[in-house]
Amino acid sequence: MTATLTRKKTASATMRMGWIVVITLNSLIASAQEPSLVDPATLDGRDGHELLLRNFCPKSQLKTESHRIGNAKSPCVDVHTHLHYKLHGNKKALNDFVGLMDRNNIAVCVSLDGKLGDQLIEHRNNLWDLYRDRFVVFAHIDWKGSGTDEDPSTWACHENGFAERTADKIREAAVGGISGLKIFKRFGLGYRNPDGSLMEIDDPRWDPIWSACGELGIPVLIHTADPAAFFERVDESNERWEELNRHPDWSFYGDGFPSRESLLAARNRVIARHPNTNFIGAHLANSSEDLKTVGQWLDRYPNLYVDSASRISELGRQPYTSHQFYVRYSDRVLFGTDGPWPEQRLRYYWRFFETKDESFPYSEKVPPPQGMWAITGIKLPDEVLENLYWKNAAKLIPGVSERVEKYRKREK
Repeated sequence: MTATLTRKKTASATMRMGWIVVITLNSLIASAQEPSLVDPATLDGRDGHELLLRNFCPKSQLKTESHRIGNAKSPCVDVHTHLHYKLHGNKKALNDFVGLMDRNNIAVCVSLDGKLGDQLIEHRNNLWDLYRDRFVVFAHIDWKGSGTDEDPSTWACHENGFAERTADKIREAAVGGISGLKIFKRFGLGYRNPDGSLMEIDDPRWDPIWSACGELGIPVLIHTADPAAFFERVDESNERWEELNRHPDWSFYGDGFPSRESLLAARNRVIARHPNTNFIGAHLANSSEDLKTVGQWLDRYPNLYVDSASRISELGRQPYTSHQFYVRYSDRVLFGTDGPWPEQRLRYYWRFFETKDESFPYSEKVPPPQGMWAITGIKLPDEVLENLYWKNAAKLIPGVSERVEKYRKREK
């Protein structure tokens, strides 16, 4: 037996700069007893050498029309940001971010990071001390309380009356100015019952929480499941192989997790059961690869909305379908980024929604973080852009409308 097994499999993929290329994926498996017979230094792709996938960064030769869009065409509301987890309460970072908002015509940002209790108050005050008119805050639920990670039986959510007490805390937070509730993806994929099974999204135990949000007129922004590729085997056919290789903990393939379809169905049952509560499906309801199905959900559930956060990477490789979707559902779509991001990435959003530019990056990172391909702009009509950028958020989220109006008056 030779000490090194070289596997050559050819895979077609639409790469970052829009080319369709064929690459050879090399995997070197070294024997424990003998050294490798292949020098990795030669796997650089130069002079006809083979190339490791992680080193593949092609430069496009396309010459197409290009527009530099420095800011949103109309005032914008970013409904999906994580200002506590990314800025960590740093005042200078917050000041810098508000400067970025000003340059990009972002009137208001929604921070989703206010965990009910002291953190919510601290985070809200950190934003509102200087910039009350630029931010609204969503609360999120402390499912564990003082329990330990290793023992779900100690978690607060399994105590009698938890949902009712949480609903009361949400009511109190609403009096203090919070504008919505955020549910993270670990609800369905991480949080567990005392017996070790995963907590179910549509468990009736949580109904008082959803009902309270409806009574208060605040939306629930819910992240359920993840991209389709994250639930597939991580092999040569997985279009997000490179990303999942860098982040193996993002894979939910296998018997240890529920199927993506079952998670989304459970979420939809909650939406159907609470018609008086508005829900925002984060990341195009986590089905940006299948906009036809998202449209069917929007048709079926009038209390469902979707945001664009971190999904122009998927939308931009299906520009005709995406354009039709945003026009048809222009009263149900919200702008979001999942930021704060570097300004260069943010401006790719404006370019995507406002131009017909072809084959441009969706991220400043090399390699791109969510798939080895480029995107094409969908150039939405002005009235659709205004709905997306701010009008839908102003109607749906308490506290947004008056802040946008103040910003618009300031800009005149």
